[in-house]
Formats: sequence, structure tokens, C-alpha cells
Amino acid sequence: MNRLRTAAAPALACAMLMLAHAVYAQSAPGAGGYAEEDRDWQVAPTNRLRREPYHGPTPLSIPGAQMVQTRELRAMLTNASPPILIDVLGEEDHVTLAGAVWLSGAGRGTNFLDPVQSVLTQLLEKLTAGDKAKALVFFCASAQCWLSYNAALRAAAAGYGKVYWYRGGVEAWGAAGLPTARTASRAVAR
Repeated sequence: MNRLRTAAAPALACAMLMLAHAVYAQSAPGAGGYAEEDRDWQVAPTNRLRREPYHGPTPLSIPGAQMVQTRELRAMLTNASPPILIDVLGEEDHVTLAGAVWLSGAGRGTNFLDPVQSVLTQLLEKLTAGDKAKALVFFCASAQCWLSYNAALRAAAAGYGKVYWYRGGVEAWGAAGLPTARTASRAVAR
């Protein structure tokens, strides 16, 4: 009997550790999103544009806009009046969300008075037919891409009231197995 207990103890301990890990993984931050879209890197939100490098951990919130995750965005796209999806990546011929408008360069620049702001404001006016209450969703590559954060700040500064930042971007959308497309042509905000 003692030999049985001795042999079963490591297996029982291993099973308990696996169960504890499974419970932790279900309740841990990051467990509900795709491709680190809800990971907290302890980066403070800012209302200033991030300058290069644009790749790096991003905050969990954004002043003047609302962060949206994959499940929320998917639901928003089924509404009678879906938001306009705006891809701000710079590379040509890349994978993007199906139905997105590609505004290359919209997340670059130095401040809210630069030429990028002026061009983006004009492009957004055309996209929304002047309706500043139209929902806009900005995204880029992943949760470690500041370009969409910057572009969302720019849209809020231009007076748009329903600005969303899809933090997970193309990477999270793809990880969820949702429809993608290749970019065809772009409007440049430079």
C-alpha cells in the first residue's frame, strides 16, 4: 500500500499542477483575446503621437477613442450601420481585414498640425461623407503596432466621435480565422 502511494504521488501532483494551470489560463488576462490583443505590457496611454520605432508594446486604452477586441469588432460589423475599417499599414500588397480601406501613412507624422493630419482629415471627410458621428475602426499589424493608435488619436483630434482602435489588428483577426483580403490600392496620408 505504501508503494502504491509512493508511485501515485508524483502522478497526482502532476495532474493537480495541470489542472491549476488550466484554471489559471482561463481566468488570466490575455486568455480571452487573440494574438495578445488583451495583453497588458504596463504601457501608459498617451495623447501624444508615438514616433519611430512604431513597433513595440502598446497600452490597453487610448484617450479620445475606445479599444476594441476581435469579438467586439466582429459583432460591430454585423450592425445595420457597420463601422468603416481603416488599415494604416505602410507595406504594399499585404493581408488586411476584408472590406477595409487602406490609408497608408495615417499613423505617421509628428503632431496634430502636420501635413499628415491635414491629409487624413480630408480623406476621413470623404470616407464618412462629412458625418463625424460615423464609427471608424483603425488597425495595423498587431498589438505591438503604434500606427493605428496614432491614427485613432488623429481621428479623435479631427472631431470624430466614434473612434475605435483595434489593437490586435491583422494578426488577431487572422488568429481568429476571420475573413482577410489583400490590399489593392491605397490612399496615402503623407
